[in-house]
Amino acid sequence: MVALNLLYKVGARNENPLKTGFAHLFEHLMFSGSANSESFDEPLQAAGGESNAWTSNDMTNYYDVLPAHNVETAFWLESDRLLQLSLTEDKFETQKSVVVEEFKQRCLNRPYGDVSHIIRDAAYTVHPYRWPVIGLSTDVIANATLDDAWGFFNSHYSTDNLIMCVSGNIDFDHAVELTEKWFGDIAPRHIMPQIIPVEPVQTAPRNLMVERDVPQNMILKAYHMCGRSDADYQASDIISDILANGNSARFFRNVLMKSEVFSSLDASIGGSLDPGLFYVRGYLRDGVSYEEGNELIQRELSAFLKEGASEYEITKYVNKLDSKEQFENISYLEKATKLCSYEFSSKADDINSESDRYRALRSEDISRVSNEILQERNCTTLFYGKKQ
Repeated sequence: MVALNLLYKVGARNENPLKTGFAHLFEHLMFSGSANSESFDEPLQAAGGESNAWTSNDMTNYYDVLPAHNVETAFWLESDRLLQLSLTEDKFETQKSVVVEEFKQRCLNRPYGDVSHIIRDAAYTVHPYRWPVIGLSTDVIANATLDDAWGFFNSHYSTDNLIMCVSGNIDFDHAVELTEKWFGDIAPRHIMPQIIPVEPVQTAPRNLMVERDVPQNMILKAYHMCGRSDADYQASDIISDILANGNSARFFRNVLMKSEVFSSLDASIGGSLDPGLFYVRGYLRDGVSYEEGNELIQRELSAFLKEGASEYEITKYVNKLDSKEQFENISYLEKATKLCSYEFSSKADDINSESDRYRALRSEDISRVSNEILQERNCTTLFYGKKQ
């Protein structure tokens, strides 16, 4: 088997603030067929393969997996849709409807669906991370024109805005030969790097409250943190694990096991290319006030900042993460995806040294980074609860 992973360096951060959701829309449109194939999926499936895609704030990622002896089918299809995408008015309207319904299903018609919209808009003031990947509203997509779509395509989809990795049962020379055959004569569009506005440092806490038809009250705290290629990223990642990864984590041992305030309490990071957000999210039990829940979170975080992390804790979570990475990298598709991602954020070779960065962490690194991140002045708190 062979995997092709194609990472286009376009995500929600590259969108016009008045036309959000286009990166995700184009993920759908790229499966509309091309000049030499009415369908993208049918020839690939006939060759024993499968494909899919996903969009983030930073990138749009496509992948194909198929038997090695049919790998040229994937090269042909990927190059043809980049060079000669078939985008008619009918296909465009169909995919717009699909995306609008997806927005309604994910953000409007299920509990807590609009949390990302609310917290991002409050935490960011100028950076395009202030809107989620799916966009700000259904109206923007519903009112989009075919000219808008072609403009977005021509501004971002090009060989000079693409990182491709070929992984699996294929030798290097054959991979290069097929890449040159199918992509070598596609002229680059000379895409100019975008100037992304830098988010100013937050200097005071921000608090907001909303009421929705949801089963539990929730507290979501978003702290600004560094970006993916920053030297402190690995420390930020381990801090979230120490707080909330598993039954030996701080939140489980000190909060969930010793009180009846939260039904769940978690910490996570976004992993974004530019400086992103460190989240703490807790669902309150019935009858517990926001004040009590927020105070308990603050108390536990303050204790963590005062005590720091032991070398044992750090080693434990680094081992856990390293084990997860090693098992994931057995998959040639996972490996191809990660190589593209590392090349995008820094360089592909970093896949071999990422573990070393985590293993180099010491308790003083964790203390320094946690004290930079977990400050109230750096926090946006959303109290999201049941309608009274």
